[in-house]
Amino acid sequence: MKAKRIAAIDIGTVTCRLLVADVDDQGLHQLYRSSAIVNLGEGVDANGYLLDAAMQRVDAQIAEYMQVIEELTTDETPVQIVAMATSASRDASNAADFVAMLERRGVRLSVIPGEKEAALSFLGAGSNFKGENLLVCDVGGGSSELIAGVGGQEPIHKFSFNVGCRRVTERFLKSDPPTTDEMQEAIDWFAPQFATFFDELRERDFQVGRIVAVAGTATSLVSIEQAMEVYDSSRVHGAHVSLASLDQMRDRLASLPLDQRRQVTGLQPDRAPVIVAGTLILGEIVRQAATSGFTVSEADILHGIIMDAASA
Repeated sequence: MKAKRIAAIDIGTVTCRLLVADVDDQGLHQLYRSSAIVNLGEGVDANGYLLDAAMQRVDAQIAEYMQVIEELTTDETPVQIVAMATSASRDASNAADFVAMLERRGVRLSVIPGEKEAALSFLGAGSNFKGENLLVCDVGGGSSELIAGVGGQEPIHKFSFNVGCRRVTERFLKSDPPTTDEMQEAIDWFAPQFATFFDELRERDFQVGRIVAVAGTATSLVSIEQAMEVYDSSRVHGAHVSLASLDQMRDRLASLPLDQRRQVTGLQPDRAPVIVAGTLILGEIVRQAATSGFTVSEADILHGIIMDAASA
């Protein structure tokens, strides 16, 4: 096929991310990738709408991304922009205002349902593990997607849970640092929800061979485990984190007040408020899947968006 240059923008509850890549018969060739913590979903779980300040943060970030896209655009190689928003925008009563704001930037934003988000995550993450029995796990700020299937094929079962690290933090982890009771209350809330997913896998006689974890909680845990002063995606992609190591990092992070958590080597300071909830969610998924840990993939929904657009 003729090469296409595609820019994928993923606007989640916590982060706003951009991937620009050329796609041809040989696959996807990354040109530019960036991620910024914008916390679009601040207060959405309690209030049901996007705060003006949160939307402005995203708008400013999109302005920067559009400048990058413009620099990668030529007469011979136009850039197709595909922008998608997920959990916070799905939940917000004023999502149409947010869509209109970005439209003025020249970005046509699609607020996608959880099932679509899950399918795109599996398409992106599963591309590196073809033929394996996978559980792709995308722990986001407002929702978490679990998608099971054989890598390189259509998933056999997928579900988007309204369980995310920002949502859990705002609902349950009120103390600084969070108490044991608060963390257990959070687990008691989301564990039964995940259990229904794994019951369905057992009924289908599907056994998870590998958990592939994408998104900020998973990548941050590798960065913390390896004490990265500077984030190195080449060391993160494909790294394995054991359940024992995950539990140790959870206990360490949960014992620290927020100011000290922000100073942990390998952790973005702006992710510190929600990282404990992320470890709780990811740990429960690993336990219910009965695996030894998880493999981290830098190929995720952004890659899925581009692969999907290229095939259209």
